[in-house]
Amino acid sequence: MSIGLIALLDDIAGLAKVAAASLDDVTAQAAKAGAKAAGVVIDDAAVTPRYVTGFAASRELPIVGKIALGSLKNKLIYLLPAALLLSLFAPWAITPLLMIGGAYLCYEGSEKVFEALFPHGAHDHEAAVGAATRTARNIEDEKVSGAIKTDFILSAEIMAITLASIPAGSAWMQAVVLAVVGIGITALVYGGVALIVKADDAGVALARNDRPVSSLLRRSTASAPLHTDRLLAPVTKLFGRGLVKGMPAMLRILGIVGTAAMIWVGGGIIIHGLEGYGFAGLGHVIHDVAAAAGHAVPSLGGAVEWLVSAAASGLFGLLLGALLIPLVHFVAVPLLRPLRGGSGKAEKHTV
Repeated sequence: MSIGLIALLDDIAGLAKVAAASLDDVTAQAAKAGAKAAGVVIDDAAVTPRYVTGFAASRELPIVGKIALGSLKNKLIYLLPAALLLSLFAPWAITPLLMIGGAYLCYEGSEKVFEALFPHGAHDHEAAVGAATRTARNIEDEKVSGAIKTDFILSAEIMAITLASIPAGSAWMQAVVLAVVGIGITALVYGGVALIVKADDAGVALARNDRPVSSLLRRSTASAPLHTDRLLAPVTKLFGRGLVKGMPAMLRILGIVGTAAMIWVGGGIIIHGLEGYGFAGLGHVIHDVAAAAGHAVPSLGGAVEWLVSAAASGLFGLLLGALLIPLVHFVAVPLLRPLRGGSGKAEKHTV
């Protein structure tokens, strides 16, 4: 009996070692894949805050929560199984699907630029594609839906990069790594977005607080303020006022960066996809121009090369999106309108 028990414990210890090694392997692969997807993660974080601007403070976190939940569904329910199935049965379909997603990003980003430059034309375009009546609830639902759709494309890119980074192995290992990366990136992105959109509220609280240290230590307001309260209060109040005044501009900048990121990522996906099909000319030209720009500034060579490459991808994405706007307006919408049961007349907005 004792020998059997020792053998059983030895087997359990061996299984525990295997499980620990597998866990370490998953963690290492997830970290590696997450690092490779960092560029798309930054784009995702820059894109999302623009969907939350313009709403009451009480609705900001609920909207972020809705988008985060939609992002998790995108990654875990739709993209993870799809990535595994495509990698097993139709790996050839991954690139075309990513290119379609990239074209959508170019279209949506270019539409935002069009809206900024030609508000009246953008209004007519939105009416033509069947935009809903503009109530507060519809606006929120529309923003959340748009954010989740955009997240789907960016999440697909993240999952594709992750899948490509995982060494060939068992399907369960790939699934676990994809899930770890998906959950980790979602928490990172939308946790950061929540902090960004609530920074102005934190600024108001700091600007009004005469006892910052006592508040941090949860001291009763009936007790005398600490000496450090009197020393730090001017600094924290100044910082709080800076947050309140600076966040609107910060959010506008993030909105611009988010739109640019959509166009840049979308253009980059299309260019890389074309290279995979033998149309590498544009990619080579961009690479050569970026390399030449980097060599011209040796001290900042890597940064300059990246900026030029990103700018070129963005310009390509902007041009492609500009071409897609009239195609959607004059070709796709008339073809799809009978399927949607449209009357042929555009709905009018009410603000």
